[in-house]
Amino acid sequence: MAVLAKICGLKTPETVAAAVAGGASLVGFNFYGRSPRCVDPATVKQLAASIPASVRKVGLLVDDSDAHIAEILSGCDLDLLQLHGHETPERVVEIRARFGKPAIKVIPVSEAADLDRAAAYEDVADYLMFDAKPPKSMANALPGGNALSFDWTLLSNRRFQRPWLLAGGLTADNLVGAVRISGAPMVDVSSGVEDRPGEKNVSKIKAFLDASRRL
Repeated sequence: MAVLAKICGLKTPETVAAAVAGGASLVGFNFYGRSPRCVDPATVKQLAASIPASVRKVGLLVDDSDAHIAEILSGCDLDLLQLHGHETPERVVEIRARFGKPAIKVIPVSEAADLDRAAAYEDVADYLMFDAKPPKSMANALPGGNALSFDWTLLSNRRFQRPWLLAGGLTADNLVGAVRISGAPMVDVSSGVEDRPGEKNVSKIKAFLDASRRL
């Protein structure tokens, strides 16, 4: 059975078209200023015009203020907010209540104990995402999109009350194995479909989505 796939960090009409044509269930737009994948709301509004309603649009946020979130949402229409920073459960509740959007809370993972943090978010987030935690020695690491993976066996026998996504270092080549090991029902990719940070490759997007249908 195919897993649902999210292509994140899109910036151009060509890559959006490739994600939609390839069968992505979600497409992500990055509003984090330090990221090479960062886009502005006006660009997202233009890109979204070609996205069918069946494909959900996700905005990636990192510890954003209410004012910045309001500015983003006034400039473009998003279906979900992906909270990729240090947002507390209380902050997730605030954001969902104020803006009326479902939330994906990202949990950085490097060891089994990190997965225990998910329990605090299961009652407040609509989705969970498990992404690789960058090592402290990694200079200029981003919250995500670092082409790093973690030990997928940590997830193999875990059960969560919310739908969840696997992220971190996924590519067309390792996707099938990652899903079979982790049991992930949904996956997220950014760096794994790029030639370099911030530059998506249409052929890699197609290959990743093709792989997602082989499960």
